[in-house]
Parts: sequence; C-alpha cells; structure tokens
Amino acid sequence: MSHRPSSGLAAVSSALLAMNRQMEVRDVLKTIVASARELLDAEYAALGVPDDHGGFAQFVVDGVTDEQWRAIGPLPRQHGILAAMLHKAEPERLADVRKDPRFEGWPAAHPEMSDFIGLPVRDGDEILAALFLANKRCPKESGSCGFTAQDEELLTLLAQHAAIALTNARLYERSRELTIAEERSRLAHELHDAVSQKLFSLRLTAQAAAALVDRDPARAKGELQQVAALAAEAADELRAAVVELRPAALDEDGLVHTLRTQIQVLDRAHSARVTFESAGVRALPAAQEEALLRVAQEALHNALRHSGAGLVTVALTRSGQGARLTVADDGRGFDPTTVRSAGRHLGLVSMRDRAGGVGGTLTVTSAPGRGTTIEMEVPGG
Repeated sequence: MSHRPSSGLAAVSSALLAMNRQMEVRDVLKTIVASARELLDAEYAALGVPDDHGGFAQFVVDGVTDEQWRAIGPLPRQHGILAAMLHKAEPERLADVRKDPRFEGWPAAHPEMSDFIGLPVRDGDEILAALFLANKRCPKESGSCGFTAQDEELLTLLAQHAAIALTNARLYERSRELTIAEERSRLAHELHDAVSQKLFSLRLTAQAAAALVDRDPARAKGELQQVAALAAEAADELRAAVVELRPAALDEDGLVHTLRTQIQVLDRAHSARVTFESAGVRALPAAQEEALLRVAQEALHNALRHSGAGLVTVALTRSGQGARLTVADDGRGFDPTTVRSAGRHLGLVSMRDRAGGVGGTLTVTSAPGRGTTIEMEVPGG
C-alpha cells in the first residue's frame, strides 16, 4: 500500500471523523485500533489502557478473531515492549520485535509478529494508553519491509487526536454518571419533602384522634377522616415516585429488549465479554419485570466491577407461567457465608428483597475461584 501524503491525510481525516462519532469509551478504543491498523495497513493492532496494578484496565485488539483472542488467554501485564510504550514519551519502530532484548515471548496461541511500531497516547504529560501495530502488509523482498518514518508520522498524528476523542468520551461517561447521581438525589429530596411530611402529619392526626375517642367521638371521627385523606395523599406521592423510578424503556420496549440493549452497552464498555439470550418469555406483571431488571443490573454490576470475570452470561427463559433469570460469571467467586458475616452483601440483600417482594425466589451459587451464578424466578401472573 502506498502512503502518499494526500491519501494519508485523507485516511487520517476519515479516522478522526469515525472516532469523534463515538461517545462510549469502549467504542472509541475500538475505533482507534481499527483506524490505526487500516491507516498503516498492518495485520495486527492493539491498544492497552493501563490500570494501577501493573496490568491493563482495557485491552482492545484488531486483526485477531474472537476465537484466537480467547485461546491467547488472560490480558497481558505491563512488561517488556508493552511497558516501554507506557513509560516512554516517543514512538518506537522495530524491524523485528522478537530480536529486541526486552521481548519476553508470547503465549502459544499468539500470532507470529515481526516488524512493530508502538507509541503512547498522551494527554499532556499523562499517558492514557499505548498503541501497538505489527506486521506491515507490503512486498517483503528480504523477509520484512517494516514500518516507515511516514507511517510513524501518520500514527503520531492519529494518536494526538485519539487522546482528544478518548478524553471526551471519558468526560461524557462521567457527565452521565453525575446526571444519574443528581437525579437520584433529586428523587430522594422529593420523597423526603413530600412523603415524609405527609407521614408526619398523618402520625400527629392519628394521635389527636386517639386522644379524642373517649371525650369527643364526633371530633375523633373527623380526625380519623383526615387520617384517611392524608394516607391517600401519601400513597399517591409514593406511587408517583415509583412510576418515575421505573425505567421508561421497560414500559416502551419490554423486559427482553431493555435487557438486551443494556447488556450490549455493557459488552462494549467493559473488557469482559457480556452475552444475553432469551427464549419463550411472555409479558409479566410490571412489578415482576422491574424486579427482574433491577436484579439483573445489580448482578451485572457485581460481576463486572468486583469479580474479575472474563465472561458474563445472562439468560432470561420461560418458567411455567413466569420467568427465570440467570446471571453467571467466570470470575473469582466468593464464599456467601463469609460475605454475609463480614457485612459486605454485594447487593445480595437488596436482590433477595426484590425477588421476595414480587413472590419470587433468589438463589446464589458461588465459591472462591469458581465464579458466581445468580438465579431469580418469578411466578408470572
């Protein structure tokens, strides 16, 4: 492939447009990797976002099939060439990465790579990620052609704009999290201001009615009527709050579509693979559908944030007149009795309360090193 300046700049322009169309961090990472591989006409490309523990919080590849990636095994650590790209401020080109003294080998299922180029994706002095490409596609007269200075120039330009796109995506996600937190706070204040005051008035009125029962039954009757009115108002306030808390997508799209959409977003946003399957589920009472959704969300949060899982599977299937939800991960697992005694419930109490509140059951199966499976059944209606 010939990289004339005009064609190279046009390719960079297309890549920048593609990156800036994405708002989710995971989508931006995938677009950066795919754009870099296409721009330099390489067989393989990868981008690693470091964590604070010597590994990668996210690692996105392009040019490797899903089957190959699963066969390769766990995410790489920050060592050798990978570490160099996370701690050096300049690009590096190698004619054969295998001959570099920092090269430490790779897993048996890893594809063979020779010529290599890597550079950090930086925001000022902060290194956000490291971008790697290998095996340039071109006529190999002497076994390898390698990446050129012009390739390095184009990749550096791409990385500069990739940093901007990645920073914007992170700010977008953070803004969305803050919006959700603000909405929860607003609802909490509304519940406190409206419902709590109604309940306080109801309590005082009931006490007054009790004091009047013997000496002024007529006035007591009036107070009790006021109690009934206040109780009805409080019930209306609670009902309005519950309706507002119920996800709009659940009413508009149904449980199956809502779950599938949310899981697709999680699959893109996390390094773990998240899958969903559904079979034969009929419409359920609204309270049961919301309980299933909330339990699924809590279980997914635990699996993706705490378990270290590489694969999380979600299944929603018909069970008699009702439905069964199963969320399983291959993470580190835990001892449920130890978690309970330590006071760290990981949302288990909330999930059991939600299941019991709609006449359902919740089962948690887990053990250290053996992953976790959460099953919830509801009876239907």
